[in-house]
Amino acid sequence: MFGAFIIGDELLVGKREDKHLAFLIGALARRGLRLGWAHYLGDEPARLTEAFGRSFASADVVFSFGGIGATPDDHTRQCAAAALGVPLKLHPDAEREIRGRFPGVEATRERLQMGEFPQGAAIIPNPVNRIPGFTLREHHFVPGFPQMAWPMVEWVLETRYRSRFDSQKWGEASMLVFQAGESQLIPAMQAVEREFRGVKVFSLPSMGPDGARIHVELGVRGDPAQVQAAMDTLRREVGSAGFPYK
Repeated sequence: MFGAFIIGDELLVGKREDKHLAFLIGALARRGLRLGWAHYLGDEPARLTEAFGRSFASADVVFSFGGIGATPDDHTRQCAAAALGVPLKLHPDAEREIRGRFPGVEATRERLQMGEFPQGAAIIPNPVNRIPGFTLREHHFVPGFPQMAWPMVEWVLETRYRSRFDSQKWGEASMLVFQAGESQLIPAMQAVEREFRGVKVFSLPSMGPDGARIHVELGVRGDPAQVQAAMDTLRREVGSAGFPYK
């Protein structure tokens, strides 16, 4: 399963609007993969360490966006190390990249701190400014800036997970059902899920400004080989219940 942490107080107080979630969903979908979960977290060390501890204990592939800099409000590197009980160390490849970013200039302690990663990490190249991210087990830590983070995520997917491409490919189909509430459609939905184990049924109600019901988008997603047959069954069930649809 693929998961995501999106980190930063600026997201939780509304100073920045997150764009990473939509990007990651799309990047995975283009490769026949799916995002299983996503968590937004503030810059709170205890909570970050706890969250990383849980995810490291899983078999999930995790992308973490933000908090890997060297300012006082950046805690991601330290918390990832704490979650595994390992020290931070200046990574030699990261040091080389950072020094290469500032040729002819002595790299300051603050700059080199951005290359201090948990022991056992490998770097993720940054094509924009050469300040790398890092990989630790199946967790991949990138900056919060989309211009840097997104090509770094693409690089990780292409270099580490090509063997998984299309392993979670899915299909989707839906219809609009009128004159019915979601609760009235539950029997039809249950009938489809009983017959087709490889799909999930979903419902998305739509209401007007006054709260009046307009329609329910009812559909299935999952195994591409089962989607069409499951959708045909769903239409029959809804029609048999007497609800108009298109």
